[in-house]
Amino acid sequence: MNQTTHNKLISFIWSIADDCLRDVYVRGKYRDVILPMVVLRRLDTLLEPTKDKVLEELKFQKEEMGSTELDDEALRSASGYVFFNTSQWTLRKLHDTATNNRQILLANMEEYLGGFSDNVKEIIERFDLMAKMRHMAGKDVLLDVLEKFVSPRINLTPHDKEDPDGNLMPGLSNLGMGYVFEELIRKFNEENNEEAGEHFTPREVIHLMTHLMFDPIKDQLPSVLTIYDPACGSGGMLTEGQNYIIDPDGLIQAKSDVYLFGKEINDETYAICKSDMMIKGNNPENIKVGSTLSTDEFSGRKFDFMLSNPPYGKSWASEQKFIKDGKDVIDPRFKVDLTDYWGETDTQDATPRSSDGQLLFLMEMVKKMKPLSDSPMGSRIASVHNGSSLFTGDAGGGESNIRRYIIENDLLDTIIQLPNNLFYNTGITTYIWLLSNAKPEARKGKVQLIDANLLYRKLRKNLGDKNCEFAPEHIEAITSAYLGFGPIERQLDDNGDPTGIAVQIFDNQDFGYHKVTIERPDRRSAGFSAARLAPLRFDKSLRAPMEHLWEEHGDQVYEAGFLKDHSKDILKWCEDEEITLNAKARGKLLDVKYWQSLRDLHATGLRLMDIIGTDETSDYNAFRDTVTVTLKAQKIKLSAPEKNAILNAVSWYDEDAEKVIGKELKLKGDKLDALLHRLGCAEGQLADFGYFRQPDGTYLTYESNSDLRDAESVPLKDSIHDYFLIEVQPHVPEAWINMDSVKIGYEISFNKYFYRHKPLRAVEKVTADLLELEARADGLIADILGLEEKPNAEVA
Repeated sequence: MNQTTHNKLISFIWSIADDCLRDVYVRGKYRDVILPMVVLRRLDTLLEPTKDKVLEELKFQKEEMGSTELDDEALRSASGYVFFNTSQWTLRKLHDTATNNRQILLANMEEYLGGFSDNVKEIIERFDLMAKMRHMAGKDVLLDVLEKFVSPRINLTPHDKEDPDGNLMPGLSNLGMGYVFEELIRKFNEENNEEAGEHFTPREVIHLMTHLMFDPIKDQLPSVLTIYDPACGSGGMLTEGQNYIIDPDGLIQAKSDVYLFGKEINDETYAICKSDMMIKGNNPENIKVGSTLSTDEFSGRKFDFMLSNPPYGKSWASEQKFIKDGKDVIDPRFKVDLTDYWGETDTQDATPRSSDGQLLFLMEMVKKMKPLSDSPMGSRIASVHNGSSLFTGDAGGGESNIRRYIIENDLLDTIIQLPNNLFYNTGITTYIWLLSNAKPEARKGKVQLIDANLLYRKLRKNLGDKNCEFAPEHIEAITSAYLGFGPIERQLDDNGDPTGIAVQIFDNQDFGYHKVTIERPDRRSAGFSAARLAPLRFDKSLRAPMEHLWEEHGDQVYEAGFLKDHSKDILKWCEDEEITLNAKARGKLLDVKYWQSLRDLHATGLRLMDIIGTDETSDYNAFRDTVTVTLKAQKIKLSAPEKNAILNAVSWYDEDAEKVIGKELKLKGDKLDALLHRLGCAEGQLADFGYFRQPDGTYLTYESNSDLRDAESVPLKDSIHDYFLIEVQPHVPEAWINMDSVKIGYEISFNKYFYRHKPLRAVEKVTADLLELEARADGLIADILGLEEKPNAEVA
């Protein structure tokens, strides 16, 4: 179908809404009728030629065979499709035999819809089409809508026809029908100011993805293959993948049976996708409805190819209960085995933050890749993401773990940066991720990054956020760069601005890093005072409400029943002060025993102050020892947290104070050898790792100060210790490496790899421009800059 025919068809269908539905539905609801009617009419046109055969088969089964249950397989065979209709009606017959009695028309329509096979009935239910038919009948527009859809001036059949004026109307192919569906979805959503591309990936992007997916192995395609999309929308990626392999233009001559699988959460889009599958002769049962993340509909199944444009920036919080139980991941799709810095393997969380679930869809596809033992070709994935998937998340977090698992298992083949404003519903930068578990030898252990951000042509008119598109030559250039697998330097135009495509090749390890904590010793001064001990009466996290209650009611807060009796007023005060309390915090705030325990702790602090005094010292270690001895002498029993609470209350950081000692260790023989082996250092370097040798041969560790703590990201290819010696120690001599903190992370930064600084213009050129402007401003700039005014001729 050429573009002119396509546009005429879209315009005709678009006009039906205004002609027939203007006073029946609000404008935003037109799509709820038009889209299902397009689907229904398309199915109807396909079944029209074999209607008599189906009715003959039905009669045979009922009258001659006496069957009470219909043989669906025979009826499908009679219809020539995977669906059928056993009623006497077609849409044309419904229209041609209609009378002014709307009740009869509605009854006939209901009989017609009820005659469809179960797979079409499900589509009807998802569209809620029966209710819409009743509404249109009640408003006396059902016949008008039917008349439009069976008009001789519209051809939704797959065969060429002539209109009443003798003009040829080309048949609508299955691919053309897909274009019609998606164009109508886009136009209606855009009209409603909704997400214009929520279920629609630009066709040229899908073309690019199919080339990237299939071109490298087009001569090795198996005779039977499967394609899967876990967020299939209206099915565009699935059908384009199939079209590429079947290749209607005969360019590849592939002879493969292609089976399509998909899942879609939106009922309407699912109905369109499933009907599209039926129209094109695919098995509609392979298209499932519902959340891909909540339910693993294709558990145990593996696929050859997977293409998807999953939703990004979309919360999956409502589906967390199906994936996680508290902090524990219960869905095996989102757990991965990773090795820590010390070589120990453990199962790790592979779930991103709840505000963005796009990487979950990628993991869904990764877990459905065919092992090479089952298929030498393995599996290939093409998935669209925004920049968040490249770098969001810290080392050890879910997003980083996903990237790490994919890269360390050598699954990541290529990432391609696309132009901004290429998609209908977002102007942000997007990327195509290509994954394979059967990389060619040259690509093993490597990742190719392609920056195609500058390859596009502008549209004459914006479509939603989309203001540009790929031309065929752009798709060819990107595909060629991908297949070439070699570096390409960015070119510069005459103005020095970058243009064209850029490619770089990296080792897998180039994207990995060790995140390591750098500690500095705590130095504290200490001394008792009533003011420093006063906050012990209150929980730090509840200080505001507790302090308010204490000031308002004094010792009454320690009386049994007082807090509970005033609980409503207390919680109301918190609400008025915009203090949010969870159940645990509310329980503490209203628990008299908890209040009493804090009061007793405060009293113990005052008692210690009376014994030890209020002198301040810069030697916290001696102060702490004095408190310990005093507690023991006075037979005061405190838990470790209670003792620390008092010590923390009466001490403070002082950069001129003594270091706070953590432990004293005796490191000799095997114990010392084991530590040196673990840290990978010599005995004289132990201080770099927090073990400080004393004159008597013992080692001290110091308490670290969390406020002075820092973290460094050390490339995987670099030594942590060497990095510390070069980048940290010269600037912070007291620092040491906390090797127990080491986590492994992965991130990919296109800006870091492809950004090229554009040199500033020479001072002479800038000055000349300024002076030229100054000449036009009657000497104003010369006065400001203190320059002598020059004649225009000299400036020139």
